[in-house]
Amino acid sequence: MSDAPTRPAPAPWLAPALQTLLNQRGHAWLLSGPSGLGQYTLALELARAWLCLQRSEEGACGHCDSCRNIDLRTHADLRLLMPETQMLDKGWPLHEKAQKEIDDKDRKPSREIRVDAAREMVAFTQTTRSGGRHKVVLIYPAERMNHITANTILKTLEEPPGDTRFLLVSEAAHLLLPTLRSRCQTHHLTWPDAAPALEWLSAQGVPSADAKVLLDAAGGRPEDAWALAQGGLKASTWLALPKAVARGDAQALQAWAPPQAVAVLQKVCHDCLLLAVGAAPRFFPTQALPMGATLAALTQWSKDLMASAKTAEHPFNAGLMLEALVSQARGALQPPR
Repeated sequence: MSDAPTRPAPAPWLAPALQTLLNQRGHAWLLSGPSGLGQYTLALELARAWLCLQRSEEGACGHCDSCRNIDLRTHADLRLLMPETQMLDKGWPLHEKAQKEIDDKDRKPSREIRVDAAREMVAFTQTTRSGGRHKVVLIYPAERMNHITANTILKTLEEPPGDTRFLLVSEAAHLLLPTLRSRCQTHHLTWPDAAPALEWLSAQGVPSADAKVLLDAAGGRPEDAWALAQGGLKASTWLALPKAVARGDAQALQAWAPPQAVAVLQKVCHDCLLLAVGAAPRFFPTQALPMGATLAALTQWSKDLMASAKTAEHPFNAGLMLEALVSQARGALQPPR
């Protein structure tokens, strides 16, 4: 499935969190919680409010020069530390040197936050503000910093020059260095109920026939469900997938890149394991799942999928890998004779 080309409107459950954070002091915040709840969206809205020239109690005005510059990805007092793959996906410009290296095919965009970018950020905090009250550094996902990158920012994070504020955004805060976490105040996002999540998905244009199924497919994470809809996934396609792979239908995974295909099959395996021990499935309704697979076969399949996930980002041949994944699924999901 393709990545979403646009960003959704801020979800209503983020508004109380934004108000809470705007009323707090502190130069460094860690926004944590599972993926798809809106951490990045909340962080960007908070950065927008901190930098806004006409900020109200509700947040940024949305129309001053500062707000427009953020929309145009050109704000001089906002610096993002993100993997280059995510910078490109979300429309943020790369540093000129990094962009040239990628354009010249000297290397591929990084999936981690590079230490060079961290050093440039430190230099950014030491320059004069362009005219506003603050400078803001937004780091997302913070767990994509390796130890060298994380250690590069520690001193600046603890004692930033001038009035610089930091927003670390993480979907796996337990992976962060304790020295990073200890330098931040933490705000943990709460999980929204299904009703407001479905209302929000409907407001973003997701058909009601798809919204509930896609929300379940995303494990209850609304922004992940929105991304699935933006990628073209329909409820009918999702519901048909488990039995299709059980039949060995390789076409069932053709729309997915190998890493995404492995993640999808892990959800199928997860729900079949739940059924095998008498529990309710999470990602698919019971009637959409193949029946009769043994617990031993499903357990081995789960282990095989974890092994496949380690090489899915760089498969030797994507087509052959997808065929192998479907063959593996078919073998695991067949009832014993």
